[in-house]
Amino acid sequence: MLNTTDILSPWSLPQPVILLGFSLLVASAAITGWIDLSVLVPVLLFVPIPLLWLAEYLMPKRKDWLLDWKDFTEDLFWVACSFLIWGPIYDDAYDTPISNLFTLLRDNSGFGFRLEADTTGGLLVAAFIAIFAAEFIGYWAHRVQHRFMFLWRIHATHHHITKMSVARAERTHPLEFLGLNLGSAVALAFLGASAEVVAVVVVFRLNTAHLCHSNLPLVSGAWGWLFNTPEWHQLHHSCIYKESNTNFGCAVIIWDRLFGTFSGKNYIEQVGNGSGEKLSIVTQLLIPFKSDKALREL
Repeated sequence: MLNTTDILSPWSLPQPVILLGFSLLVASAAITGWIDLSVLVPVLLFVPIPLLWLAEYLMPKRKDWLLDWKDFTEDLFWVACSFLIWGPIYDDAYDTPISNLFTLLRDNSGFGFRLEADTTGGLLVAAFIAIFAAEFIGYWAHRVQHRFMFLWRIHATHHHITKMSVARAERTHPLEFLGLNLGSAVALAFLGASAEVVAVVVVFRLNTAHLCHSNLPLVSGAWGWLFNTPEWHQLHHSCIYKESNTNFGCAVIIWDRLFGTFSGKNYIEQVGNGSGEKLSIVTQLLIPFKSDKALREL
């Protein structure tokens, strides 16, 4: 829900300021060349994680979500895997053929629209068109994962967390990178998004994911009408089944609002899934290969 208190709260400002600021930095660098994108993009993806960890420690939303050293070590494992192993593998082995397929379809269909620009403002507009298009596909893919056990098993690892924290956004099984990349690969390729547009999209979406999983007292404010926020996404991680089947958007929340899956409840009793018990890294990696019965008992 949106109320005057949320709009006026200073805690409604950090998320849009960070995300729009990062997007502007990438767009301006792409147009003016003041710094190489191959340097700027990794910095904007990785450096905020330790800074947000520090912010969580200094001003947590909930003290029961503060990480102990075992939690922190485990999160470092998932961050390292995402940035150094699974992400690069799928960038080379998955995105390229899928992108080429939809580029071919676009070219043969006579669809002449291309998401590219030669000004900073134009690049930002193109990037947000791409974000909403990719999120439309991602919304339905995510919703289907919660509907069918076959698909749930590759997504379940992400829901077996017992605390919210920035790096929990990276708690993603390597098999799920297929689904996560599908929406972007299809939308960006078919719309003919330039490399510069893609750079803005990646920075915006990944930093949104990190903020939405953070243990910070951020409130949605007006930003939460269109975009996902920690308040909305934390409910999606509720251990209560009905609550977890809401707010499927990753970076945007508008598709949930339009298709009836949005919930404005901003407090949850317990984070997790099933029994709500914390699982070992090995168990989390083996989830997709467990029987339906064993999966329901976790």
